[in-house]
Amino acid sequence: MEWLSSPEIWVAFLTLTALEIVLGIDNIIFISILVSRLPVEQQPRARFFGLGLAMGTRILLLLSISWVMQLTTDLFHIFGEGISGRDLILFFGGLFLLFKSTAEIYHSLEGDEGGEEGAPKKSYGFLGIIIQIAIIDIVFSLDSVITAVGLVQHVPVMIAAIVISVIVMMLSAGTISAFIDKHPSLKMLALSFLIVVGTVLIAESFDVHVPKGYVYFAMAFSLGVEAINIRLRSRISKKAKSEPVRLRKGARS
Repeated sequence: MEWLSSPEIWVAFLTLTALEIVLGIDNIIFISILVSRLPVEQQPRARFFGLGLAMGTRILLLLSISWVMQLTTDLFHIFGEGISGRDLILFFGGLFLLFKSTAEIYHSLEGDEGGEEGAPKKSYGFLGIIIQIAIIDIVFSLDSVITAVGLVQHVPVMIAAIVISVIVMMLSAGTISAFIDKHPSLKMLALSFLIVVGTVLIAESFDVHVPKGYVYFAMAFSLGVEAINIRLRSRISKKAKSEPVRLRKGARS
């Protein structure tokens, strides 16, 4: 237990916790958008289960870290390029993210009129949403765990950082979900961001490394611009007493 008094361990713990929260942003966005398809009364429970799955998946991967590291071993070769288990997970996870994001964009803009006021709202099965969250949790958790192993050598420290980061995400997920649902343009931006993340995952499956810093900087810049737009539209809306555009909800994908 001597490592508990080590300043280096505490610095690594705080750094890893902050990194896990940042890396979990795309997970929160994906969960928030999926959960919005459920009836309102089921949404908090779905967010809790979804983020709980994310925490459980990451901890299980950490406890089986020797197996995780074996995923980087080539299973076969295509055109001279080695393909590992990690590459396959990233490739199909990226495809799944691309499909879900583009489907959500299409149905939000062109779907059935199921989300209008007074109209019955179609909902998706709770279990179906949780399964989709579990699939993408595995993809997001894989790189998160590999990053954690590269920063810290003590498994208890890594687990503690993951637990703290997920608790922070659980506390903020409801606010983020409500904010995204309130501002349709922000939802489109979030879905576009997930398309970029899916593309990056596919690129990394072919060993084309795209620094995540560039992706998150682009997202932060876009969010900053959109925050200004939301503020501007809010002022105009108050003057004109008009309602913002509402995206359609509840269409089947």
